[in-house]
Amino acid sequence: MKQILIIMALCVLAFYGYQKFQVTETESATTVPTFTAADLENIPPSYNDSSPEPQALTTPMTTATNTSPNTPSFTCDGRQHCSQMKSCEEATYFIKHCPNTKMDGNNDGIPCEDQFCR
Repeated sequence: MKQILIIMALCVLAFYGYQKFQVTETESATTVPTFTAADLENIPPSYNDSSPEPQALTTPMTTATNTSPNTPSFTCDGRQHCSQMKSCEEATYFIKHCPNTKMDGNNDGIPCEDQFCR
């Protein structure tokens, strides 16, 4: 009988401690930190955006007007990758005149360096 009373007392204490822990845990979870402008001044930027300005999406898709009969004319037709080009001249036209091209990975102005423009 004595052992049962001790076990019951331990269970009651354990339950009471568990309830106390739950209240403390809930209170600390709902506490929201408050920041001031001074706290935010010393935070460095989280990214480095050193890429050139993207071309506007409203760039008109027109054919290049060439006065020389030997110079081919190209049209922005949605091609974006070097694998879709046939020459260095065509790729150069696309990166200069067409939006959303993905042919100049290092942004040096020379497209398709591995395929055409060496």
